[in-house]
Amino acid sequence: MTEDIVRALGYLCLGTRLKRIGEQVQSDTQRIMERLDVPLQAGQYPLLAAIDRLGPLSIGELAAALGITQPGVTRAADLLAEAGYITTRKEKGDQRIRRLSLTQEGQALIDRSRQDIWPAIEAAVRDTCDGLDGSFIAQLDQLEDALQEKPLHRRALENEGRRS
Repeated sequence: MTEDIVRALGYLCLGTRLKRIGEQVQSDTQRIMERLDVPLQAGQYPLLAAIDRLGPLSIGELAAALGITQPGVTRAADLLAEAGYITTRKEKGDQRIRRLSLTQEGQALIDRSRQDIWPAIEAAVRDTCDGLDGSFIAQLDQLEDALQEKPLHRRALENEGRRS
């Protein structure tokens, strides 16, 4: 087996390591969502959740609330609007500002998510993280090992079986 250079370099490659773990978690989350017939990309969920929690938001407000770039929010918002989950309208005072709101379909998805989807994802992530111990780098080692051993989508299935 090839040495994991990113892991071996520790703090020097922290950003790469966090990105790698984030991509793994996002990929596993997507598999959970597909199994539960959620017609979204995992990265789009935070936009819907923010609009639900904070009410109608402009692209800039949503970008600030999520800590991501405006172009990223614009692309995701366009896809969510195309799918029928949000509506966009221009501000009366400033036509350059688009205000995003949930549609009835978007609100229904949020309601279903709170009930069935988010608890499954959260339980799988918690199950992965609960046993972490030691320094931050050691915890990253453990987290990556745990995700390799049993990805979130498998943990979600097992947690679902325990609830039945």
